[in-house]
Amino acid sequence: MRQHGSCLISRLESRFQPARLDPLSEGTSDAASLLDEVRTFHDACLRGDYYESFAVNSKNYMDTLKGVDAFMVEFERLIDKCIRASAKGRSSTVRDAFELLFALLRRLDRDPDSVVFFADEGGSWQVGVNWQPGLAAYFRCLADGTPAEHFAREVDRAIADFADYDRPKHLATARRVAGAEQKVALRSLPACEQRGSRRA
Repeated sequence: MRQHGSCLISRLESRFQPARLDPLSEGTSDAASLLDEVRTFHDACLRGDYYESFAVNSKNYMDTLKGVDAFMVEFERLIDKCIRASAKGRSSTVRDAFELLFALLRRLDRDPDSVVFFADEGGSWQVGVNWQPGLAAYFRCLADGTPAEHFAREVDRAIADFADYDRPKHLATARRVAGAEQKVALRSLPACEQRGSRRA
C-alpha cells in the first residue's frame, strides 16, 4: 500500500538521487573501480534497496516508481561505462562487471519483483538496453583468453537471453572479435532465432 506525507517523499528523494555521471576519461579509467561500482549496485539490488511497492489499480498501473527510475538510470550508466571500458584493456575485469549486470537482468526475467516493483508486466525487456554496442563490447571482453567452447557457450547464452530476435547480427559481431578456435566453436551455434526462446 502506498504511503503518503512529506516525510516519505523526502526520504525517497534522498534515497534515489539521480546518478552522478562521471565519464570514464582517458588516463583515469580503472577497471577494478568499475567492477567495485557494479558489485555495489548488484548487491544493493539484491538487498532490495531499489524495491518499492504500492497498491496497483486501474488508474495507476502505468505509473513508474522512484525506485524503478533510479534502477534504470544506474543500470544504464554502468553498462555504458562497461562499454567504454571494454576498449581500454583489462578485459577479464570488465567482463566480470558485464556478467554481474547480466545476472540482474536474468533475475528480473525469473522473478521480476525480486529487484524492483513493476506495476505492469516486468522483466529485463523493460530496461531497454541497446544490445548492439552492449553485446559487441561484452564479446570483445569474452574473447580475450576464453577457451573456445566456453566462448561459444556464453555468446549463445547472452544472445538467447537478451537479443535472440537479432541472432544473425550478434553472431556476426562475435565472429569479428573471435580467435581462430573460437570461430570454429561458433559454427556449432544455431544461426537463426530459436523457437521457444524467452526473447522470441
